[in-house]
Amino acid sequence: MGQTIAEKIISEHAGHDVKPGELVIANVDVAAVQDGTGPLTVQEFKKLGVNKLHNPERSILFIDHASPSPRKELSNTHKVLREFSKEYGAVLSDIGAGVCHQRLVETFVNPGEILVGADSHTCTSGALGAFATGMGSTDIAVAMALGKTWLKVPATFKIEVTGEFKEGICSKDLMLYLIGLIGADGATYKALEFCGDTIENMCMSERFTLANMAVEAGAKAGLFATDEKTKAFLKEHGREDKFRLITPDEDAIYERVIKIYAEDIPHTVSCPHTVDNTKTVEQLKDVKVDQVYVGTCTNGRIEDLRVVANILKDKKINPDVRMLICPASKDVYLKALDEGLIKIFVEANATILPPGCGPCVGVHAGTLADGEVCLATQNRNFQGRMGNTEGQIYLASPYVAAYTALKGYICAE
Repeated sequence: MGQTIAEKIISEHAGHDVKPGELVIANVDVAAVQDGTGPLTVQEFKKLGVNKLHNPERSILFIDHASPSPRKELSNTHKVLREFSKEYGAVLSDIGAGVCHQRLVETFVNPGEILVGADSHTCTSGALGAFATGMGSTDIAVAMALGKTWLKVPATFKIEVTGEFKEGICSKDLMLYLIGLIGADGATYKALEFCGDTIENMCMSERFTLANMAVEAGAKAGLFATDEKTKAFLKEHGREDKFRLITPDEDAIYERVIKIYAEDIPHTVSCPHTVDNTKTVEQLKDVKVDQVYVGTCTNGRIEDLRVVANILKDKKINPDVRMLICPASKDVYLKALDEGLIKIFVEANATILPPGCGPCVGVHAGTLADGEVCLATQNRNFQGRMGNTEGQIYLASPYVAAYTALKGYICAE
């Protein structure tokens, strides 16, 4: 019987052929936490009574959610991670280095591996042909201690996308469209496997966006076959030797097959307060915005910033709009500087933030006032997500975000 990508990777790490619904113990290649979830992981790790990490070089502690810390309580949690890193030899990715999910794909994760992280958007690394999934802090403590984890093998939905997007349509539009189609719980504990010529033609940045938001449909993981673009990305980041060809079997069995035609995808926006509450830009042209936020692990890569800079060049942001732009990592920030994108943003009156998660999770650097509206390129718009339950969050692509910042209302031209 043929296997999906998820089944192949888990089988390799469990030591036997697995099937959907089976509970297995699997070897873990990379385990990660961030400053919101990491302190609990440290606490639970120490309760286990072990005196060392199973694989310290691939146990990663990220300080990105409050980066830099806006108050003493968070500074104290950062201190916990820094001290644990020194004591046990774990890798520390400190403030300014970037959002954990971007850093993971840049530096730490390879095709065919299993990554577990104490953050729901760990699934981003699935675009590299890895089985990457979020777990609780205690599960990650065990994975760091033993190099193993338990999981239920997910059934797989095949998401087949064919054709070409219309002008200005991004992979973010596709993902919001898909979530609107199947619902925020439409793929609960499934693996989403993306394929089709549209997917094959996407750059890695666009694939990362899709994998990142798999969890917003309830999925356990979002996976892609590896190809020459995967190999080129790994080469760019010094890991060409880690490339492996990872593909599903031709006779793999899928629980559901969803076919989407790229030309049917409109500029899509998620409206408050759920990601599956989707509408087209055309339906939302009367919605004025107070803030536009471009960044996050979903759309803070250099390709996203290029899209925004191309639209903002030699223009000024609407005076009634605050525009925040946050590169997803130091590497992205440096590229944006080298290419002159930061200059374009500053001259357009945008505010540049250091790499991190702050506004997206409502910790700092972009909290909304009562009744304010923000259009963001992030992945969630739950009530209170940006630090105020009285705020309204709309999700969209970098393309829509740039035009919205110029006009002051949701638009794509």
